[in-house]
Amino acid sequence: MNFISRVNQELKQGLTLSPPFHLPEDLMQARTIPPISTTRSERVRITDRYIVGAGGQDMLLRVYEPINRDGEVLPALLWSHGGGYVLGYPGVDDGVCQSFVEAAGCVVFSPDYRLAPEHPFPAGIEDCYAALVWIAENAAELHIDINRIAIGGPSAGGGLTAALALLARDRSGPAICFQMPLYPMIDDRNITPSSHEITNPAVWNRANNLAAWKMYLGEHANGEISPYAAPSRAQSLAGLPPTYTCVGQLDPFRDETIEYVARLARDGVDVEFSLYPGAYHGFEHTVPDAEISRCAKDGYFNAIARAFRR
Repeated sequence: MNFISRVNQELKQGLTLSPPFHLPEDLMQARTIPPISTTRSERVRITDRYIVGAGGQDMLLRVYEPINRDGEVLPALLWSHGGGYVLGYPGVDDGVCQSFVEAAGCVVFSPDYRLAPEHPFPAGIEDCYAALVWIAENAAELHIDINRIAIGGPSAGGGLTAALALLARDRSGPAICFQMPLYPMIDDRNITPSSHEITNPAVWNRANNLAAWKMYLGEHANGEISPYAAPSRAQSLAGLPPTYTCVGQLDPFRDETIEYVARLARDGVDVEFSLYPGAYHGFEHTVPDAEISRCAKDGYFNAIARAFRR
C-alpha cells in the first residue's frame, strides 16, 4: 500500500497546497513560502516586544493575550514555532496561539529564536531558555502566575520544548507545570521504521529531515550529541513535567514520539498521547477544517486548559 492510498481522505487535498522543496538547496526559497492565512481574533491582542536573547542581541518575543485582560493574573504558555530548526518565525503560528489564549485563558509568548544553519545548536534552545527565564523573572510585571508556566510547540518546536524541559530540570531553572511537544523532532539518528517509511516529497520526509538535522547540529553532527539538541538521547526523563503529545500515523516522527511517550511513562511522568490514523506531518494546519484536524486541535487545546486548571 503506497503513501497516498493511506492518507485520510479529507487530508489528501493538503498534499497539493504547497510546492515540494528539498533541503538544503531550497532553504532560502522555503523560507519565503507564505504561512497559511489565519483570521485575526477580536478577543486577542498581539504585540511584539524585544528581550535579550542568549546571543546577547535583541530577540523578538510575540505576545498573545486576552484583549480585555485588565491586569488579571493568568497562566503562561511559552510556544516555540516549528520548521525543522531551519525555517519559521513566530507569526506562522498566529492562529494556533490565538486559539490557546481563547481556549485556556492564558498569555502566550513565542520567541523568534535563531535558526540554523546560520546559528546551529545550541543557539535555538538557548534562546528559548532565555525567554523562559525572562517570563519567570518578570512574572509580576507581566501579571503571570509563576506556578502556571507551560511550554509547547510543534515539530522542531516540539523538539525545543522537550529539550527545554530537560534543560530547565538540569539547570534548576524556572518551574514548568506542563509540557506539550507536539509530533516532536527529537531524534537525530533517523533509525526508526517511520523515519525510513515516509519519503513522499509532498510532506516533511526523510531526506529533508536528514538535511535539517545536519544543519542544526553543525560541527556537533559527527561527535557526541547533546540531549539538549536531540532529547531522545537523554539518559533519563524522570522529573519532567506532565506531558501531552500527539502524532500522525504517516509522520516520520511517529516512532520516536511513541518511544518518547513510553519512556516518560516508565520514568514516572504523567503523559497523555494521541495517534491519528491517515495523518501526515502538520496535517491539522494544512487542512484545518478536516474532522480529524479539528479533533487534533481540540485535543491539545483541552489538554493545556486542563493543565492550567490543575
